[in-house]
Amino acid sequence: MPIHHHIIPSSPQIAISVAGQGPLVIFVHGLGGDRSTWTHQLDALQHKYTAVSVDLRGYGDSEDPPLPIQFKVDFCADLLAVIDHFNAPRAHLVGLSMGGRVCRTTALQAPDRVASLTLANTSPGFDHMTPTQLDAFVEARSGTLEQNGLPADFGKQQALAMMAPGAPLSAINAMAQAVDRLRVPNYLGTLRASTLQDRGDRLEDITCPVLLITSDHDTVYPANVATEMRQRLPHALHTEIIGAGHISNLEQPDAFNAALLRFLDALPREDDTRPDPTPQETACISIGKNSR
Repeated sequence: MPIHHHIIPSSPQIAISVAGQGPLVIFVHGLGGDRSTWTHQLDALQHKYTAVSVDLRGYGDSEDPPLPIQFKVDFCADLLAVIDHFNAPRAHLVGLSMGGRVCRTTALQAPDRVASLTLANTSPGFDHMTPTQLDAFVEARSGTLEQNGLPADFGKQQALAMMAPGAPLSAINAMAQAVDRLRVPNYLGTLRASTLQDRGDRLEDITCPVLLITSDHDTVYPANVATEMRQRLPHALHTEIIGAGHISNLEQPDAFNAALLRFLDALPREDDTRPDPTPQETACISIGKNSR
């Protein structure tokens, strides 16, 4: 089946890619990504599921948001807008890195809209940092960008830094291209909001089924973070992907997809995760068209 690209007329407008039919599964990118990084997963799931990747506000082909970003409100609203677009009461959420934190917060804020969570290469938030440490964390990742914009090789540098040694060139290129599509003001606003505001979530209150995916070469959220996630979500299933760094869905897509499908296929097939067969008609776009 082909992958279709649409714009949801929410406020701000949200870009999505869609493939397949069946229960609704929504894929959410990380801080430096966009929906293009989930192509392997849309291909793998489309035979059983309605697989949707989303550009959060300010990313890819989605509309620029009003700043400042409210991390726990705005991105949760984006995911609910996607679920509403398909007229589905609930959806399975899959998020990587920051996307996992967005999915986790959505499950806590709107538990009746989330059928399951897959949290890949992510963290429980930034409660362990003091305000001074948080400011230093943000400054270290934003200072030069505020003055100079994205360097010419920024995407490739970021991809190589996040991935395991020997990562496939196709994975490096896909991640680098997504990073190079970032709009600096939106990226910096999201960096600040996601770091300074992602505090206080009680993972222990999550009641839906959860799959944790970690990687043996993840230097962004290493083993101690993975251990804390498992301790705070003791009911969750856990899969470690061998030979992958922080972007496990691109570096080892077959292993990632196999773990995800095992998890989803074992869940009860509920009618309330199936989208309406005739969602609202929206404009069709080509991915990257509106990137700046």
